Order: sequence, then C-alpha cells, then structure tokens
Amino acid sequence: MKIIVLVKQVPDTETKVQVKPGEKAISTDGVTFVINPYDEYAIEEALRIKEAKGGDVTLISAGWDKAAEALRTGLAMGADKAVHLNDPAFLGGDAHSTAVALAKAIKKMEYDLILCGKQAIDYDNHQVGVRVAELLGIPHVAVVTKLELQDGKAVAHREVEGGSEIVETPLPAVITAQKGLNEPRYASLKGIMQAKKKPLEAKKPADVDAAPNEVGQAGAKTTVLTMTMPPERAAGRVVEGEPEDAAKQVVKLLREEAKVI
Repeated sequence: MKIIVLVKQVPDTETKVQVKPGEKAISTDGVTFVINPYDEYAIEEALRIKEAKGGDVTLISAGWDKAAEALRTGLAMGADKAVHLNDPAFLGGDAHSTAVALAKAIKKMEYDLILCGKQAIDYDNHQVGVRVAELLGIPHVAVVTKLELQDGKAVAHREVEGGSEIVETPLPAVITAQKGLNEPRYASLKGIMQAKKKPLEAKKPADVDAAPNEVGQAGAKTTVLTMTMPPERAAGRVVEGEPEDAAKQVVKLLREEAKVI
C-alpha cells in the first residue's frame, strides 16, 4: 500500500511567539518549530498500516528551507521518503494555494491513501486536507479517531456532537487525523541515523506543473492584513476580610466595575 502523509511545520506550543507591530506574520526569532501535532497522528497511522500490510510511506510538505527538519523527523519515525515543495513561490499562501501545490505534486505520485492532521495548530484552518481531496477528485473523511482498511475501502470512525459515526469510503481517499487515533512514536537513535540517508526530494513549481500565479501568495484567495498580539490581561484583585463581607464586596465589584451582573 502506498501512503502519502501531508506534513506541516508549526511553532511549538511551548515557545514564546511574538508579532512585530504592522507585520503580517509572527517573528521567527527564537521560535522552536515542530511537526504539527495532528500530523504526527497521521504519520503514526501510516507507519502502523505499513507495518501491518506492507508498502511505503511518503511525506510531503510545502514550506521554507527549515521545513525539511520536520520531514527528517518524520523519516526518523519510520517514513520511507519525503518530498519538499521548497521555493519562494510556494511561500505566503493560504489554505487554497497550499492545497493546490500539494495536489499538483501528489497527482504525479502513486497513492492508495492520503493522511494528514485535521488541522494545523498555527492558523487552525481545518481546510488543507479536504481541499486536497476535492482537487484530486477523491473522497475524504475528517476528524477520524479510528481507521480500518479492508478490501479497497476504508472504514473511519469520527466524532460528532453527542456521539460518533462510522463512515465507509472507497480508496484512494483522504483521511484527516484527530487526537485519539493512536499514540505517535518517538524517533529512535537508529531511526535518526537512518533518516539522514533516506530520500528527501526538493521540488520547484515547474516540477509539479504549477503556474506561479496558482501557488503561494500569488494564488491565495485570502490575505492577512496585519497580526497583533492579544491584549495583556489585567492583574487580578484580592478581596480580603471575613467571608460574608468579602462576598458582598465581590458582588459589588462584579456589578459596578466588571458590569457582568
């Protein structure tokens, strides 16, 4: 079985992110980048399917030079090869133009299944995976917590409000992974050493038959006008005194200052 996993590199949730006044993106100074956590579930699921059924796993990402680090991490986990859409023309795009770039590259590849995270934790668009499916003309199932493959079809369990549903779809298909699908493995030292020798192919727009106005910022359907940090929260106030008196004071503050009651 040939499996493709879409991978995005994102800022670590524990790193301090800053936005310079008037900028349209975060400052990368001092920021630690990692594989998007939901994509880790997709990589792990691909590796488990490979181990059970055979085949190979290919990672693909569109991004700046540094995104190769995320691909190498995925290779160290056990993926077989990677494709990096690495060119200034791919940068600055939105979910649409990113999906176009990925779909054009995938059209030149063999695949039985495409996996990716349900969302990236930086922009939270929830769009790239399902857009890739639409562009490729194949079915998709989103927010999957359990996946079974049998006789050319996938049976996917997904969360819905108040319960869950089971969706059956023919392959090839795009499946987007939700937390709970599995527990991603750590890359072993042996895997890290082997990853250095695994193929990581860089591609330009011409390599995937993408016109310059289709991908990156030029092909984007939305534009970020500016980014700002959220306002700092005001310091809390401690109300002292006997419980009965303090409670009356809190109610008064909520009514007269906070104006929430």
